[in-house]
Amino acid sequence: MPTPLFALFVLAAAAIYFMTPEERTRLLRACIAALKNAAHAATHPAKPDDPFIDLLRTRTRWVVVTPLLVVVHVLVFMQMASAPGAISDPQTAIEWGANFAPRTTNNEWQRLIVSTFLHAGLLHLLATIAGLLLLGFVLERIVGRVTFAAIYAASGLAASVVSLWTTTPTAITLGPSGAIFGVYGLLLASLVWTIVERPPVPIPLPVVKACAAAAVPFFLYNGLTDHLSSTAELAGCATGLIGGLLTVRGLTREKPPLTRTAVLAAATAAVAIAAALPLRGITDFRPHIAQIASLEERTTTTYDQAVSEFRLGRLSAKRLAQLIDRTILPDLQGVKKRLSEVRGVPREQQPLVDAADAYLKLREQSWRRRADALLRSNLGMLREAERTERSALEAFQKIGSLSAAGAT
Repeated sequence: MPTPLFALFVLAAAAIYFMTPEERTRLLRACIAALKNAAHAATHPAKPDDPFIDLLRTRTRWVVVTPLLVVVHVLVFMQMASAPGAISDPQTAIEWGANFAPRTTNNEWQRLIVSTFLHAGLLHLLATIAGLLLLGFVLERIVGRVTFAAIYAASGLAASVVSLWTTTPTAITLGPSGAIFGVYGLLLASLVWTIVERPPVPIPLPVVKACAAAAVPFFLYNGLTDHLSSTAELAGCATGLIGGLLTVRGLTREKPPLTRTAVLAAATAAVAIAAALPLRGITDFRPHIAQIASLEERTTTTYDQAVSEFRLGRLSAKRLAQLIDRTILPDLQGVKKRLSEVRGVPREQQPLVDAADAYLKLREQSWRRRADALLRSNLGMLREAERTERSALEAFQKIGSLSAAGAT
């Protein structure tokens, strides 16, 4: 969280804490009144005969993309909320299509777009609606539906790809903030061209105030949370700004030509593909740890049962050693071979791989020494096998701690 924003949040929280109940009530009523005024100003930006209204109607009579996006966001959220699993659970987010490198980079590239329609909670959804709805109603009519939709999609795609590069490989990112930042980048580009080209019809001040008021909860929420990294959000904003500068030239005279928008969409897709392909095949090593845990439990249980038979005189030391050589060691070596073939493990998980490798080597040594000790009836070798086994189990515990730390 940026330091100035965090300081602002702390000061605001402290101010509310020290208010009297009556002052808090007045503050709440004032906020509600401000939101109502902002909504009214956005939906009734000027008198019916105002030139700005005429411009909007001439450019794009009906707003389609913005309300459609809001409806899709709400419907997806409602489905997630009613489905099994907590909506804030990372595993739920992954199953619904969140951007998760071990899944995204293994031929699930649709997550780059699908993740932009997911939300981590109701506040996240409300912040999205606040940041998109009012500005979208105005900006979509000025630049046109196709350009608005293209900038939105391109910015969301760019933010998703950048998040793969800038967050840890096992991070889970979701939300449309990158795409909405792109819309604000488009707004900046539109303002630049209106300054350069001197529009015949200026944007009324009430519209500007309404959009600014609606943007506050959006920027505040995204500044205080990390559903998408700040770098990815800035990438979305930059995509919207650059795309807007390239497509909305001549905005004061006409809507952007479709050819410019098509070129922008194709260029963004090409850059996104080129940036994402080097990340192909990222693997989360943590699920493979279950094989090691299962191996330890399975081999220990098998050996303990055989030892019980040995103590009852039903099994010889030679047969006990043969059990190790013919059953336990091949099982261990099979797991070791499968784990050695895992590719694409991120650098952050290399200590976990090293710990798993150390455990498997020590465990194999301990079993071999135990088998030799049984064949030779050598107590010294048996004690050496037990020391090696303790070292292997210490490595096994280290695997568990590293895996748990990586999951938090």
